[in-house]
Amino acid sequence: MDPALIWILVGLVLLGAETIIPGVFLLWIGLASVGTGLMLFAVAPPFWVTVATFVVLLAAGIAVALRLRRIQHPRPRLNTPDAGLIGRFGVLTEPGATGPRVRVGDSDWAARLPRDVADSPSGTRVRVEGVDGTTLVVRPE
Repeated sequence: MDPALIWILVGLVLLGAETIIPGVFLLWIGLASVGTGLMLFAVAPPFWVTVATFVVLLAAGIAVALRLRRIQHPRPRLNTPDAGLIGRFGVLTEPGATGPRVRVGDSDWAARLPRDVADSPSGTRVRVEGVDGTTLVVRPE
């Protein structure tokens, strides 16, 4: 059997195994193997050149993978409590069993006020400065 076909078949088997086994480990080896096989179709170099080509392609694939991994994708802010709450205004309501509450829009939230204004009465207009879990950090206007 032609060595180029062996390299390509081994690469395709590794790429197929990549779809079954989670992770991206076999992807780069499979792509380097297919690339080496395609190079062997074009030219017939000595064995050491074939191995060197495989190693270079594998190193290039790993370098690409590491570069892609380093790219920080912004975390989606969809459906997170702070997505649209910071900067909005609300009104303090009657405190609940766990402490102060604030109404922002049509929702009631647990609230935390700064110590210097912790005794603000119900009905006080507040601005949301932050979110700590499901508790809004608010300050009177």
